Amino acid sequence: MTSIRTTCCIVGGGPAGMMLGFLLARAGVAVVVAEKHVDFLRDFRGDTVHPSTLEMMRELGLLDEFLKLPHSVVKQIALQIGEDRVVVGHFDHLPVRCKFIALMPQWDFLNFLADHGKSYRTFDLRMQTEAVALIEENGRVVGVQTKTPDGELQVRADLIVGCDGRHSTVRAEAGLKSDDYGAPMDVMWFRMSRKPGDSEETFGHIEDGRMMVMLNRKDYWQCAYVIPKGSADEVKRAGLDKFRKVVGDMSPFVQDRLGEIESWDSIKLLTVAVDRLRRWYRPGLLCIGDAAHAMSPIGGVGINLAVQDAVAAANILAQPLRRGSVSIETLEEVQRRREFPTRFTQRLQIVMQNNIIGPALEGRRPKAPFFMKMLQWPLLRRIPGRLLALGIRPEHIRTPEIEPPMRNAPA
Repeated sequence: MTSIRTTCCIVGGGPAGMMLGFLLARAGVAVVVAEKHVDFLRDFRGDTVHPSTLEMMRELGLLDEFLKLPHSVVKQIALQIGEDRVVVGHFDHLPVRCKFIALMPQWDFLNFLADHGKSYRTFDLRMQTEAVALIEENGRVVGVQTKTPDGELQVRADLIVGCDGRHSTVRAEAGLKSDDYGAPMDVMWFRMSRKPGDSEETFGHIEDGRMMVMLNRKDYWQCAYVIPKGSADEVKRAGLDKFRKVVGDMSPFVQDRLGEIESWDSIKLLTVAVDRLRRWYRPGLLCIGDAAHAMSPIGGVGINLAVQDAVAAANILAQPLRRGSVSIETLEEVQRRREFPTRFTQRLQIVMQNNIIGPALEGRRPKAPFFMKMLQWPLLRRIPGRLLALGIRPEHIRTPEIEPPMRNAPA
């Protein structure tokens, strides 16, 4: 068995893991990021990069380069709830440079962070490295056991950070307890081509017993058909023709391309969960992002909450990690910093689930709640856009760049 030693080992190369790894390496901390897949190329992952994340890119001096990546711009989000059309976010008033949401394939976002992380000598990204167990000594987590194509690898570190998503191995191995807040829906993701005459708007449509969201990704629509929790098999038994018909009824302008939904293999199921760890840490270990709090897809805020967690963690942990001493009080500080924004955001998602999505999926005639109609008034309409775009307690880059990047950084 091979063993290596580093200062911080991050398990999972998603938005939280890659951002944290990049920021710590930039701050002079030796870091290993262990990602179990061979690359980041997996479709139907969240791709909404909100203004809060774009503002962090500006603070890092990377925004102009970042916006050269393929993306589309969303300046307003609307919902059709029965006969009511409500705007749930417009961004012209935001106090940031980018007053829009960028829809960007997540693999491009992650590759961008990986490439910039590799420009620092202290950054070590290991693909095809899957965490399978934690290593503990005297009640403290001191490392992680991984599987690689070359055999087993032990990564020992002063701190292990679980960023491995809602099905986190780190979280399970650590025995951390969570509270499940439930979700009335699952989501079936699929693609349809986009034609020049189609709407530019990203929108959602809620009818009796059904709901669909269509994200404009320039040359195609990324579609989310929302179904009652656990009903995927029932939808499939009804047949693909009925599924196509429902999609066409919800969005008549795609009637001419329903044949692009060729089989169930082209439709991916996302099992929705909303939960949160009671405690995000143990001696030698911390969880952030979905590993600490699984988010509903409502609002597309998952990436941005994960990135905010990573920035806060880097701000708090960089100096203690450089000193080689991360106390339990320091880990607790990360949770204190991020728990309120997480609770608030999850509470908003649960209100939306209980008042709009759940009743609609039960077949009740949907209508916009009074509070959503009230937020259409000119004096109040900025509130939902700001909450959606910037979140609660937005983080800012506080970690210094200790060592300049290498000139001939690996690609």
